[in-house]
Amino acid sequence: MPHSDAAIHITGLTKTYAARGQQPAKTALTGIDLTVHRGEMFGLLGPNGAGKSTCINILAGLVRKTAGRVVVWGTDIDRDARTARASIGVVPQELNIDPFFTPRQALELQAGLYGVAKGERHTDQILAALGLTDKADAYARSLSGGMRRRLMVAKALVHAPPVLVLDEPTAGVDVELRQQLWAYVRDLNRSGTTVVLTTHYLEEAEALCDRIAIIANGRLVACDATASLIARLDGKALHLTLPQPLAEAPPSLAAYQPSIRGTRLTLRFRPSEVSVATVLAAVERAGIDFTDLATEEANLEDAFLQLTRAAA
Repeated sequence: MPHSDAAIHITGLTKTYAARGQQPAKTALTGIDLTVHRGEMFGLLGPNGAGKSTCINILAGLVRKTAGRVVVWGTDIDRDARTARASIGVVPQELNIDPFFTPRQALELQAGLYGVAKGERHTDQILAALGLTDKADAYARSLSGGMRRRLMVAKALVHAPPVLVLDEPTAGVDVELRQQLWAYVRDLNRSGTTVVLTTHYLEEAEALCDRIAIIANGRLVACDATASLIARLDGKALHLTLPQPLAEAPPSLAAYQPSIRGTRLTLRFRPSEVSVATVLAAVERAGIDFTDLATEEANLEDAFLQLTRAAA
């Protein structure tokens, strides 16, 4: 896809932090090539220290890259940093809120910093959308952790950026707030906002993201549709509930990596090679009775662990 048609287009992105004192130089990113399509919900995942935050900080203009090219909403960040920064809103992982500002004041100040004219600001609408209207004129220091997280999202939206980057937005927040936040983010995405998400809650990424990129040790190890990433594992489990515990699995089931826990027998297989019917037929031939069964597909966590371990 040409970069002019992409929300974010990254080629050869490298970042090396210079040596300091006794600390040697450290390369945080190496040759990252990545494109985020306009209008998609995109996941950027990786273990701690993989380079995700460095990548986001480069997009936001907070860290200078060592090499490579970064284009945000059609604007090269080297050629026109101001326009590129205006095209992106970043919700950082850390809560950086002035405790002596109210949410309304914080949003008005943020809008002013982005040069949004007073007549074009949507402070009240943003506060309402994020459930902050009742606290609009309370000092930020009096807000709960969840309310402060909402305020961080609100600040990132004051200039109506076409690209929204969420860096661990639900870290440490309760389930209800998490659901409210994702409902709002989904609405934003449906209205055309491109969303880039980093999270350690892999079930969130699996449920929300159209495509996912995985970074490990500063390198891009995978980038694909979420379902395709999971399908790479080609793994499935069949869980059988037995009427009574089984001492050991029959040798005829050895090909299915049997494991027994109480009255539960688990068999694993590759659906591309073997059907569930074939496995059940093998169970019947082995003379095993069962009272219930359930299948379990591989998930994003399985794919994530396999890809990041292989890159270690």
